[in-house]
Amino acid sequence: MGNLEYNSSRPPIQVDDITLAHLKVVIGTKLRRQESFMMTWLPDQSVQSGRLTTWMHPAIPLIFSFDSTAMPVIDPKRIEHMMELLNARGDLVLDQMS
Repeated sequence: MGNLEYNSSRPPIQVDDITLAHLKVVIGTKLRRQESFMMTWLPDQSVQSGRLTTWMHPAIPLIFSFDSTAMPVIDPKRIEHMMELLNARGDLVLDQMS
């Protein structure tokens, strides 16, 4: 289980390493193009209930922390699907990315 830390204002978002690797490509692509967007996820229910959404912006620090040292294999079709969903609704919904 890896972590996605955004703006260091909350506990990190826990995501499995394979999904995190795909998120890294999608988020990196959007932010490199200077395209801001929303990202929504379900937090650790033991810490907080409900759903969280944040505004992703190129100027805000972002850290991808992987448990494994091995780079996961990237599935281009999964990246394409994630980008299509994000571009269609302007929101990257993590619990729908699997």
